[in-house]
Amino acid sequence: MITIKLNNNAKKIDRFLLKFLKKQKKTILVAPMKYGLISGGKKIRSKIILDAGKLFKVKEKKLLDICAAVECIHSYSLIHDDLPCMDNDSMRRGKPSTHKKYGEATAVLAGNSLLTLAFEIISDEKNSLSYKQKNEIIKLLSNCAGHTGIAGGQELDLKFENKKKTLGQIINMQRKKTGKLFNFCLQSASIIGNKSKKDKLSFGNLGEEIGLLFQLADDFLDVKGNKKLVGKPIKKDKKKGKSTLINLMGSKRALRYAKKLKKKILLKLKKHGKNANDLIETIEFIQGRNF
Repeated sequence: MITIKLNNNAKKIDRFLLKFLKKQKKTILVAPMKYGLISGGKKIRSKIILDAGKLFKVKEKKLLDICAAVECIHSYSLIHDDLPCMDNDSMRRGKPSTHKKYGEATAVLAGNSLLTLAFEIISDEKNSLSYKQKNEIIKLLSNCAGHTGIAGGQELDLKFENKKKTLGQIINMQRKKTGKLFNFCLQSASIIGNKSKKDKLSFGNLGEEIGLLFQLADDFLDVKGNKKLVGKPIKKDKKKGKSTLINLMGSKRALRYAKKLKKKILLKLKKHGKNANDLIETIEFIQGRNF
């Protein structure tokens, strides 16, 4: 059931993105942008936005723009992460990485273009959100995507290679690299739901915890996953000396940590009753990917 929902959501967001790109002036960067953005991927982040919308009784139509924007940001980060100067991965989503298909320079420019496209989508005049909501969401996305978020987390990830780091340092890095975009998913939906400042921050923090759980699942997939099913190289974290919770504390302790984190997340969600059912189902899927 969750797989069907994910597939339907991915198709919906892909249609939105293709329609948005189609109305723009066509350039030679559109093909590599589509290559990194449209083909493959479960689009879990946009699914979480739609799930969070149900917590706040927000109509799906009001959420599609930020769903599309978050997928642009995520895809830009993957295109750049795969570059030889970063993680140097040749496969992504079961196909050659963007730089393998189009070259490194084009991949950098396509990634940059997806980054800016995200903000164009949110600020578009056809987006039905109020100017105040748009401004708040743009500011939040800037914070989550830049040096205080994804970019800063990726820098720490690279700097931490082959170095001994503490639990706190690794979690801080993963909260930025992965958690911040999940923070955006929940907090942006709460902005559209007109929640209080305190509630917005609380939901953003919950998003970061979901992001940590997602990263742990990803790390387990790297250790125990199937290359064909995962769609990218596996067993690379240990070879590169990556700072992960598995490498720090071992698989058994990391698994206990993940289960405890999931329990904490679900306890927070269950107080929202049946409105949280879809989000709980998505979290169960995230954890069930490998541990």
